[in-house]
Amino acid sequence: MSRVPRFYLFALIIGLTGCASTTTHYHTLVMPAPATSVHLPPSPFLIDVMSVGVPVQIDQPQWVVRHGDNGIDVLEGERWGAPLSDEIRSALSAALTQRLNTQDISGLAQAPNKPVLRIKVQVRRLDNWPGRQVELHADWSLSFAGDTSTARLLCQGRFREDAPGGYAQLANAQQRVVTVLGEQVAKDARRWSVSRSSDCTDPAGRAED
Repeated sequence: MSRVPRFYLFALIIGLTGCASTTTHYHTLVMPAPATSVHLPPSPFLIDVMSVGVPVQIDQPQWVVRHGDNGIDVLEGERWGAPLSDEIRSALSAALTQRLNTQDISGLAQAPNKPVLRIKVQVRRLDNWPGRQVELHADWSLSFAGDTSTARLLCQGRFREDAPGGYAQLANAQQRVVTVLGEQVAKDARRWSVSRSSDCTDPAGRAED
């Protein structure tokens, strides 16, 4: 029986140790439910948060982060619990149902006695800069299901959150920026549902012009 050189045994042990120490961290964009509920007037409509469009290069479970002017890194060790488009839709649904005090009936039969506001969001870009910031550009449209008119509201916004520190802080910033987007859409929904002639509201908080 041939003897394996000690060098190869040592290299094998180091390799196995490295594989065993690799940890995958899973994250979600859905913010925790608030500890205390804020009483908001119920909306006279239900909502249907439709599937969210996301640029194909970032719509995956692995995080995609920016570096330099044109570089990206795919982080195998930092992942979403679902494809990014699904995570964003879930986070928006949670933010909108809370802010509008209504129900998201996506995937359910439409109730006959309440109008349904359809909400479509298209993410144009989501740039994650580790140690710096998260920037989100998105468009959204509002329309009532079954409305025979052409009434529709089209809006857009740019939102930014600082993200100093490591990946945990970057995850928190991504949660916040999507939640701020949801809050903005909720403002537009409340105004437009009352007057179909209203325009998009100006982004507030950390949103950019």
